[in-house]
Amino acid sequence: MTRPDRIVDAHVHLWDPARTDWYPYLGGGRELGMGDVSGMARRFDPTTYAAEAGDWNVVKLVNVAAATGRHSVAETLELDRRADAGDGPAAVVGGLPATESVAEAVGLIDEQMAAARFRGVRPMAPGGPPVPHDDVLRALAERGLVFELMAHPDQLVDAARRLAAHPGLTVVVEHTGWPRATDEEERALWSEGIAALAAAGDHVHCKLSGLAMPLGSLDAEVFRPWLEPAIEAFGTRRCLFASNFPVDGLHGRLDALWSAYAAVTSDLDADDVDRLFAANAERIYRC
Repeated sequence: MTRPDRIVDAHVHLWDPARTDWYPYLGGGRELGMGDVSGMARRFDPTTYAAEAGDWNVVKLVNVAAATGRHSVAETLELDRRADAGDGPAAVVGGLPATESVAEAVGLIDEQMAAARFRGVRPMAPGGPPVPHDDVLRALAERGLVFELMAHPDQLVDAARRLAAHPGLTVVVEHTGWPRATDEEERALWSEGIAALAAAGDHVHCKLSGLAMPLGSLDAEVFRPWLEPAIEAFGTRRCLFASNFPVDGLHGRLDALWSAYAAVTSDLDADDVDRLFAANAERIYRC
């Protein structure tokens, strides 16, 4: 196994369960279908991350919205203020809460533009459509922001069709296409969806993260059948590794996760390894 020289972790949640209004699910206020979540229901900040990263050279963190609904907008602004004080992420993916109109959605995006490290949004409406109105996508592109796709395998082909029509918008597919299980039907939907998203255009990227949730493991050989096809479909210039910690920490330690990623990519050359672990995230999130 060859370790990457540096890591830019493209998906972390710097949160505090004491904020029960922002994170009710961390205090048992919402059922997640994930069993016992006590392992992730803890304060997680850059100091905690650094302590758990050990000797992996993680140089930057990208925080992804986790506060519920419109609290995700306030979360963006607060994390940016913390970063000004030296205790925050290098970049922030904010929230796109459910709204009654396109104008309202764009207004919430613009509110987050006040944060210097704001780089894009992910939808924050459980059960809502994975891809927002085309006018919202155009507003994101006009502002140079990233759209993060949260969609399960049965939604990926339709999402690819929608997103192919916006070549000026940088898109990041979260959690390796977010499979929910490992059965043949889910795997077939996932394969079809990943292929469609990769073919949608060079503006679509794949965040290699979140696999511990459906797979229940941080083992490299468990990850490999999912990571290798995704990297093959998108190429090393359009994929980026991320931890999804502390959520994926329900299944093991941060060291085990980065070790698994490094094992899967051990045959790649140094430039491709740096792209996957750091350079692509720096480019996409401008950090």
